[in-house]
Amino acid sequence: MKSFIIEGGHPLKGTIEPQGAKNEALEVISACLLTSDKVSISNIPDILDVNNLIKLLADMGVKVEREGSNTFTFQADDLNLNYLQSDDFVKRCSSLRGSVLTIGPLLGRFGKATVAQPGGDKIGRRRLDTHFLGFKHLGARFVHDDERNVYQIEAQHLKGSYMLLDEASVTGTANIIMAAVLAKGTTTIYNAACEPYIQQLCHLLNSMGANISGIASNLITIVGVERLHGAHHTILPDMIEVGSFIGMAAMVGDGIRIKNASVKNLGIIPDTFKRLGVRLKIEGDDIIVPHQPHYQIESFIDGTIMTISDAPWPGLTPDLISVLLVVATQARGSVLFHQKMFESRLFFVDKLIDMGAQIILCDPHRAVVVGHDHKRTLRAGRMTSPDIRAGIALLIAALSANGTSRIDNIAQIDRGYENIETRLNMLGAHITRSDD
Repeated sequence: MKSFIIEGGHPLKGTIEPQGAKNEALEVISACLLTSDKVSISNIPDILDVNNLIKLLADMGVKVEREGSNTFTFQADDLNLNYLQSDDFVKRCSSLRGSVLTIGPLLGRFGKATVAQPGGDKIGRRRLDTHFLGFKHLGARFVHDDERNVYQIEAQHLKGSYMLLDEASVTGTANIIMAAVLAKGTTTIYNAACEPYIQQLCHLLNSMGANISGIASNLITIVGVERLHGAHHTILPDMIEVGSFIGMAAMVGDGIRIKNASVKNLGIIPDTFKRLGVRLKIEGDDIIVPHQPHYQIESFIDGTIMTISDAPWPGLTPDLISVLLVVATQARGSVLFHQKMFESRLFFVDKLIDMGAQIILCDPHRAVVVGHDHKRTLRAGRMTSPDIRAGIALLIAALSANGTSRIDNIAQIDRGYENIETRLNMLGAHITRSDD
């Protein structure tokens, strides 16, 4: 098992640039299945989840060419549809969460797809009901294969329909959009997810010849077209990585510039860090986080304790709750974190408590953090990364701790962060990778 060995207490200083957005990459790469023409995508992050999806597409018969360090072309003009029925394909999909995003394009273009329960983070149940309900609205039929525990989805002709989603699921919205762009008639999706990466997917599809309106709203209208063609697309910087770097800079930074952060697409992420007292300076599209010996948690106008909770976009992304919680451990004041969208994402806080953090885990969804105000430094320790975002939060904690920490199961971190130890070591961190 691969691990990180982190020597804490070294301040970070300098400039760092975020990678391309993981979640957007999974969506737009899957969209390449909708056309037989070449689609070129730039700023693809070199991370485990994305690389595994690219390899899966190649095994499906997609022609993949690497044009540069982060630019690929994809051409799905000769897919092996028989492979999609194989046990190997089902097994691969079961270990890769991003594989669920191939269902919509395959259903939309070929009228059939196989659905296996996808893998990914162990952060609680992540159901596919929204995907299924959307496909049913478009006229798809589901047949359960009891022997292999998979669903076969079939539709001779998808037909546009009005639908009100039961939740603003990001992957559900993306899948339904990709299925609907080639359906006959008009599809209207209400309560659609509208985060920047969904917007980016819609822009790519429109550049491929789709007819999508209502982009950036929760009411998306899609007029089906006969076929899509090739296009070029550039992926946005990863907002979660930007937020992670802000958290590191607040905890252990001696002045850090986050370059090309696409500030306009960060939503309320900067303001949420400011609620914890973190000072940010915006210069063009860069974010500068100065050294701060103290940062004071704000209270609400009526004087009550600050509460930070996640919500669908334009609310705070749940992927940053772990990072914000770690930052709060060294703030001045107290804050209640309410993780509403996933029931297991706060279970990593016991590792922070072992490191000396003052945290009360109220229930699976709520935790109160009493900040140390840098008067008590976290203790080094050995821990295991349970998921991508908890993993980076534990890495931030270890960077600020006294002594040498070890984080096991860093494959979880590698799933979402490109070459993270090298990039942080260039800022002054002392992180080594161990294969022991």
